[in-house]
Amino acid sequence: MARDPERRPGRTHPTDWLALLCGLLFIGVGVRYMIAPAPDSVMMLLLLIVGMGFSAFVAILSKVARKR
Repeated sequence: MARDPERRPGRTHPTDWLALLCGLLFIGVGVRYMIAPAPDSVMMLLLLIVGMGFSAFVAILSKVARKR
């Protein structure tokens, strides 16, 4: 049986945008805490909440677009 050169071997899966964006957000916050001066904790918590909300919004939009 000949292999089709245009088909990729293995199975693919859709991108999990929520996990990807939240992971990048937490990496960014961690890097920010490693450099001086230390950021305001309340502001960083607000940034995390808004960033995670944005990540959820993007994940919902991508799921809706994928189903169409």
